[in-house]
Amino acid sequence: MDLDATQPGVEAIPWKDSRPRQRSLKFRLLWLFFFVLLGFGAHQIRYDLRSYSLLIHFLDPHASGPLLRWETYAVTTQEITLPGTSGPVRARLYLPGGMAHPPGMIVLHGMHHLGINEPRLMSFSRAAAGGGFAVLTPEIDAMADYHVDAASIATIGESPGFLQQRLGTGPVTVVAVSFAGGLSLLAACDPRYVPHIRALVLMGAYDDLGRVTRFLATSQAELPDGRKMPYTAHDYGAAVFVYSNLEKFFSASDFGVAHEALRDWLWEQPQDAQALLVRLSPAGRATMEMLLARQIDRLRPQLLDVIRVDETQLAALSPQGKLGNLHVPVFILHGSTDDIIPSTESLWLQREIPPSYLRERLITPAFSHVDPDKHAAWYENVRLVEFLAGVLRASE
Repeated sequence: MDLDATQPGVEAIPWKDSRPRQRSLKFRLLWLFFFVLLGFGAHQIRYDLRSYSLLIHFLDPHASGPLLRWETYAVTTQEITLPGTSGPVRARLYLPGGMAHPPGMIVLHGMHHLGINEPRLMSFSRAAAGGGFAVLTPEIDAMADYHVDAASIATIGESPGFLQQRLGTGPVTVVAVSFAGGLSLLAACDPRYVPHIRALVLMGAYDDLGRVTRFLATSQAELPDGRKMPYTAHDYGAAVFVYSNLEKFFSASDFGVAHEALRDWLWEQPQDAQALLVRLSPAGRATMEMLLARQIDRLRPQLLDVIRVDETQLAALSPQGKLGNLHVPVFILHGSTDDIIPSTESLWLQREIPPSYLRERLITPAFSHVDPDKHAAWYENVRLVEFLAGVLRASE
């Protein structure tokens, strides 16, 4: 029925133009969208600034400036002991002053005799605490003695639960450096530890320990597509492998002296190591001299023989083929020129980690093996800042 005003009995209704009301509604929606966008941008910028501040303080704990004061807290530290299944675990807790319930973060050291006292680890942990995290650094005894072992998985896996309980907050983020990364992935697949891990951040991690040791012996990196490419390995890595398998390179009579000499070498005390050579047998001395002279190519056949013998043990300590039960978000960071654990390992990890849990993978020249490269191009540093900003968002 056509309600026309000219029809009998129908009251004429004044017509009003609805277009101004529609324009007003569109205008209000546009402003609402603008403020939402602005808020989202401010949220993004907040994490970018925090990421930038953390990286700069990591490089230089005494750095200052207006941007570096963004959400920065004074830091206190506590020396504590964790109740581990294999015995007490020495640890250090970094706390941001003035925060009642900071989110938690575990930072795991790599192979270094200083363990939780390694300067770069301490610098990163203090920078993260200054950015508002309660940071726990547990001592992994085997790693501090240049070994990768299964017992370390329990130390790694139990630490997040301890920190979560102590803080009274939710699950915590785990940042694993170097060889601790592969073991952390194994821990993150254990249902006992998963509820306490919010996210896992890998810095220079491995997927297959056997493949890494072959790289250290040959300076050939193996890619997922089957290719091999020249990739110069640092002699330090081969020395670590020999140190962790001394009985396969030295006789029983040379073992004690060889252990002491190579330990001194790894501890950057070459003069002490050289002084012990006279106490070795001729064969033991020849092997040690090759190590101290960084002549890994001359040791290559023996290294490869030992790697073949240890293949099963190395596989047991590797994430490769064991990540089907991984249910933790993972961030992968690897230096493109890493000469201890080649960056190709992160390509393998990208294939191994369930796609729904791989949050980001960054292989960049802005990062070396375990720390930022001060001489990287500005755009590479921007990518690093954005990567860490993503980690910070996922950690809160």
